[in-house]
Amino acid sequence: MNDKKLAGKRVLAFVGDIYEDLELWYPKLRLIEEGAQVVVAGERAEEVYAGKNGYPCTSDAAIADMHESDFDAVLLPGGFMPDRLRRLDQVKKLIRDFSDAKKCVAAICHGGWLAISADVYRGVRTTGSLGIKDDLVNAGALWVDAPVVVDRHFVSSRKPDDLPWFAKAMVDRIAAQAPRA
Repeated sequence: MNDKKLAGKRVLAFVGDIYEDLELWYPKLRLIEEGAQVVVAGERAEEVYAGKNGYPCTSDAAIADMHESDFDAVLLPGGFMPDRLRRLDQVKKLIRDFSDAKKCVAAICHGGWLAISADVYRGVRTTGSLGIKDDLVNAGALWVDAPVVVDRHFVSSRKPDDLPWFAKAMVDRIAAQAPRA
């Protein structure tokens, strides 16, 4: 018997220049520990992106080639990367598709900008970096100042210090949802 909570699950994670290193790597490694396959997608496949703190990440795939139906969840890390990626129609469409399918949409810190631009946070209890609190509220989110907030299929956290709670909530949420068709 496989004791991994996420065996057979697939998670899409976004990456771009100046992503927040810990907010991508910590959840990615926890998801892998639980048996998930994590695909990191950037604007270009096999591109090396520099983290905010200097840690590199090579994308596995191009965002343009990704489809929600191939995954069980999406991870939206923070840093300055979301400010660039939120302008891409395919990123917004993917996030809307995950939300419409009621699959886990997990954002930490400034990663919430991606969900805001995808227009999926209206009426959702969420948190994020204090720096985007006004953006969240103006997008119709119900702001909560907590290390992690889970509302339906949405998981959110404020900052790298919240990663233990964020990763656990993400694993639990993905494990609880129905298998992808």
